Amino acid sequence: MTAADGLRVAFRALAANKLRTALTLLGMVIGVAAVITLMSIGAGVQTSIEERIRAAGTNLLSVSPGASSNRFGGFRTRGGGGGGVQTLTAQDADAIAEANIPGITSIYASRSFNGSFVSADGAVQASVQGVNEVYPAVRNVEIGTGSFFSADDVERASRVVVIGDTLATDLFPNGDAVGETVRLNTQPFTVVGVLASDGGSSFQSNDESAFVPLPTLTSRLNPSKTSAGDDVVSSIVVQLVDESDATVAGVTQAIENLLLSRHDSEEQDFTVGSQADQIETISEVTDTMTLFLGAVAGISLLVGGIGIMNIMLVSVTERTREIGIRKAIGAKRRDIMSQFMIEAVAVSMGGGLAGVLIGVGISLGLNELGAGAEQPTGGGGARGNPFAGGLVTTITAEPIILALVVSVVIGLVFGIYPASRASRLAPIEALRYE
Repeated sequence: MTAADGLRVAFRALAANKLRTALTLLGMVIGVAAVITLMSIGAGVQTSIEERIRAAGTNLLSVSPGASSNRFGGFRTRGGGGGGVQTLTAQDADAIAEANIPGITSIYASRSFNGSFVSADGAVQASVQGVNEVYPAVRNVEIGTGSFFSADDVERASRVVVIGDTLATDLFPNGDAVGETVRLNTQPFTVVGVLASDGGSSFQSNDESAFVPLPTLTSRLNPSKTSAGDDVVSSIVVQLVDESDATVAGVTQAIENLLLSRHDSEEQDFTVGSQADQIETISEVTDTMTLFLGAVAGISLLVGGIGIMNIMLVSVTERTREIGIRKAIGAKRRDIMSQFMIEAVAVSMGGGLAGVLIGVGISLGLNELGAGAEQPTGGGGARGNPFAGGLVTTITAEPIILALVVSVVIGLVFGIYPASRASRLAPIEALRYE
């Protein structure tokens, strides 16, 4: 029997039981669609996070308190770190700036806390971050209206605040927030600027945040000092002239030496890491997450394969006399086996192709939902939509090819036993079967 004859017979047999074939296909369709959709979501999340980190600048170093001898959260230390943690301070940032280390263009220290904002039209809890005037340039933050506070505001610890786009809408839904007064933890602050919306993503989004001069935060809003009287900060961010390995290594070493000297310690009680380290770590985490999602979805492919085996065993039983007749007129074992293998692969391949189309369609649909959610729906944004901020999916060829290959393999694996059982039937016994 030729391959063309085998295909013709297989499709005729499948068409004879359309509902059963369709239900068998459904298992593979769901499995393949789930694999493609979940892996597309995982890849999209990774791409979105990496783009946001790069948009904030890849020529940055971040100094954070606490020692670590391994990589975690995007930071890699080169020191030991068994000693007690010594607090990172604003005075450490001043010392780095005054050291005139080659390769550094800007520097700022920051600390944040959750503050209560009250205006004539609303009350909101939001994250408040204390920084200095270079923050927008270092972090590539765009000002929508007004301006960021000045170096003079920082020096005088002025009660001025810059708020995110969503926070501005919540507090001042009826007009421009710039120039208005808002009470932050019962203290009056003047809104000097509103940041341009960055899309509302929960990762590194400033839309629902506020910024005040760091001295204002440390002296008026949320004082926290070391035993020596220095102002505690949560991080120091350093902008470099470029992101070359030589520049990163040189500045990192200089900062480590300076802070070790200031902290009078032989072991690091701080961590210095680059944005490149953070991107690498996030990529590793999201790759693992994507593989996990694909593996979970792959379970449905296994269930679909078991369904194929079940249906093929039923088909062998129903067609016992047909098998007997074919053998009686000269069909060989390999002919019978190939016929049922073709049927099994046809079902799994058909389900795989349909699953690919549905999976790609769902992935594209999620992108559209996310894009639509970015449009304001009144009252502070599209918060009622679970895809607000844009759930980005990235469709690549790898999961599609993988899903199709797996679907074919499943058809072969789960079709072998029914096909083998059919080929082993004795002609006389098959013809006697009722």
